[in-house]
Amino acid sequence: MPRPDWTPHRRDDGELLGWIHPAGDDWVAVDVLGRPASAPTEWLDAEAALEEHGIAWLADPWMLEGEEARPLRVRILEVTPDEEGVPGRIVVKIDDFGDMTRPATAQFILSWPIPDRLRPPREGDPDPRTISR
Repeated sequence: MPRPDWTPHRRDDGELLGWIHPAGDDWVAVDVLGRPASAPTEWLDAEAALEEHGIAWLADPWMLEGEEARPLRVRILEVTPDEEGVPGRIVVKIDDFGDMTRPATAQFILSWPIPDRLRPPREGDPDPRTISR
């Protein structure tokens, strides 16, 4: 993935938003993390789904499970999809809240497409800005 029948869809500035691939007589949009961004639909609707989805959400906080007892709050640094037989990857780092004076934080290299253990935050997730007693 992406497979040969996936067509890249880019913004006007050339930034990859995802792909559109055939699904029977319809088309499905897939975001840069390899997740469906639309149900089977018309081509123009699949394009619109990727345009509306955008890529700004990549800058949001994410939660990484399985590295410690509690999920870690992380930020995505890099998304590289599979290409020509080379496995893709997603690189995340522990969220440092933009503090440039902090030492470098731990990074984790994950497989592409997005593994289940990398997910958006949910209510009840630990918040590293809060000290628990």
